[in-house]
Amino acid sequence: MRLRDEMPEFKGAAEWINGEVTKSDLVGDKPTLIHFWSVSCGLCKEAMPNINQFRDDYKDELNVVAVHMPRSESDLDIEAVKATALEHDITQPIFVDNEHTLTDAFENQYVPAYYVFDAEGKLRHFQAGGDGMKMLTKRVNRVLGKETK
Repeated sequence: MRLRDEMPEFKGAAEWINGEVTKSDLVGDKPTLIHFWSVSCGLCKEAMPNINQFRDDYKDELNVVAVHMPRSESDLDIEAVKATALEHDITQPIFVDNEHTLTDAFENQYVPAYYVFDAEGKLRHFQAGGDGMKMLTKRVNRVLGKETK
């Protein structure tokens, strides 16, 4: 995806965990953070407390949606995804993308990966990797109209 591209539709989930959302639920409401992760990704698990803190700190201003992107056959086990979500306090909706439908729509190749969309559903920021919460915070604040130093 390129900056300013439209948020893709949320189609093709093997299952939703913690509730289901659609693009129309998110666009026009408030900005949205979509983060891709995988049960077999150590960096994802290390970053999860930061994402959860982020989710909680911005709960009134930002939609947060998780996408589980399997990286191997063993990652396709939905019960393992549920157990990992519980273990790491992932309470936001999780799109289980066993067919890589949403992953392909995003042209995403990385976990963890973070996509920030403005309230109109346009991509405003992308980053991948476990570090960079400071940059993610700065970009989200910019989309929210809060400039940080």
